[in-house]
Amino acid sequence: MTGVPASAAGGSSSARRTGPRGTSGPAQEPAGRTNPGRAVERGAAERGATDRGTPDRGTTDRGTAERGSAERGSAEGGAAGRGGKIAAAAVNQASVWNVANLLTMLRLLLVPAFVALMLGNGGYDPAWRSFAWAAFAIAMITDLFDGHLARTYNLVTDFGKIADPIADKAIMGAALICLSALGDLPWWVTAVILGRELGITVLRFVVIRYGVIPASRGGKLKTLTQGIAVGMYVLALTGPLATLRFWVMAAAVVLTVATGLDYVKQAIVLRRRGIAERRAALEGAEA
Repeated sequence: MTGVPASAAGGSSSARRTGPRGTSGPAQEPAGRTNPGRAVERGAAERGATDRGTPDRGTTDRGTAERGSAERGSAEGGAAGRGGKIAAAAVNQASVWNVANLLTMLRLLLVPAFVALMLGNGGYDPAWRSFAWAAFAIAMITDLFDGHLARTYNLVTDFGKIADPIADKAIMGAALICLSALGDLPWWVTAVILGRELGITVLRFVVIRYGVIPASRGGKLKTLTQGIAVGMYVLALTGPLATLRFWVMAAAVVLTVATGLDYVKQAIVLRRRGIAERRAALEGAEA
């Protein structure tokens, strides 16, 4: 009987009994052969690891787009800010031409017109004096309205702060000087009124570092009385009205002096208070 070679039988038995590390089980696959299923699994795992380690292209694109949008927004915001500043500057420049300032400019223009009418035809013609009175009256009325309009409608400007008191002093000073030059009003009255007005204006600037001296009711009454008195002197009045204007001017002079002294008192108190507050602030800082 023909038998199976021992080497072949032994090889087959060894392949069935031994596996890795000599344990029983299926034999190891030869090094040159690869299981297709396992190769596919390993490839998928490697691709997954690669995907996890590499940033998402869509996420990167979105981040780039967001940064671009932020940069564009920053640029637009800067441009808008610059545009806003330019617009604000334009508004501030345009605000000079508001109604209150236009009335102040009109009052300034009325000063030379008033002088020309007052001195027209020798300065004693009733008709010319009537026209001069009309110019003076318009100037005084605009003085009442421009300040009210500026405060009510927030039209206060640096130009108005400077031009308004100048216009007030200019029209009043021109009227007083013309009246004294024509012999209708004593020079000492003109000197007292103009000296007080100029002195108080200088005093306001001196103490402005400590605060602002507010306008009092007495000061407003003084302005009204001065306007009425000077207006009555501008007109060529005779008889009882001429006598009445003398007493109105006397009241205006009294109010001018009294309110001037009151402003000086307020300025002294304001200065002392400001110095005391500064001294207390310095002592507190040193402590």
